[in-house]
Amino acid sequence: MNAIEIKNLTKTYPGFYLDHLNLTLPSGCIMGLVGENGAGKTTTIKLILDMIHKDDGFISVMGKDHLENIRLLKENIGVVLDEAGFPECLNAAEVNTIMKNTYHNWDTAAFEDYLRKLSIPREKQFKEFSRGMKMKLSIAVAMSHHPKLLILDEATSGLDPVVRNEVIDMFNEFTRDENHSILMSSHIVSDLEKICDYIAFLHKGKLLLCEEKDILLEEYGVVHCTCEQLRELPPSAVKGKKESAYGAEAIVKRDAVPSGWTLSPITIEELFVFMIKEAE
Repeated sequence: MNAIEIKNLTKTYPGFYLDHLNLTLPSGCIMGLVGENGAGKTTTIKLILDMIHKDDGFISVMGKDHLENIRLLKENIGVVLDEAGFPECLNAAEVNTIMKNTYHNWDTAAFEDYLRKLSIPREKQFKEFSRGMKMKLSIAVAMSHHPKLLILDEATSGLDPVVRNEVIDMFNEFTRDENHSILMSSHIVSDLEKICDYIAFLHKGKLLLCEEKDILLEEYGVVHCTCEQLRELPPSAVKGKKESAYGAEAIVKRDAVPSGWTLSPITIEELFVFMIKEAE
């Protein structure tokens, strides 16, 4: 069973069109949504959660239409949005009390453990939290009712590198259970590269590419050479290039490059920037 299936999903706003999006997140996997501001990442997440209504298309969450038995689905989904929505007068201890009466599977012991792991104060009011502290509390809440699916919109935003690594380790541990899955958007592409099994590139409401991360990294590489050497490569091999007085850099298809060339690994961020430029 797939954790999420999206077929021909559309949504129109003034100046924006989510264009027949098709995505599948297999159970037990982590998918990263990559895209510039306004690409459609948050819109997609809100459509899955039925926070906004789709114009057309089909969304299935854990084998069920996302509009069927939405209460049961939300029991099994942990959500972290870009803006945490807790009342500013509450502290973490009071959030625990509220969530205990919200989720059937709420685990106070697990929540208290996350507070300790993430150094979240129990008595400090939410209005006094930094952005990073707000995101950490959101993550603690999302994971403390034993969900099967995490949906994360910029969940690592505002966290320092040390805490980001701790949170990424928590997400990795979560998906050790093959019934657990994560859909995660982030501007910090290096975080997605560390953790994701699949990468989906969105640009201006269109899905440019969705593929297993390891396949992408195996398929593409980077060549550093002179401008003259670059012109010796078959045109079919070169997928993007940058030339200057100091030489050339090109993104290439590895299987189309003749033997004898030295290829450097490509990062997901480099590939994403290239694909955006090609789509313009």
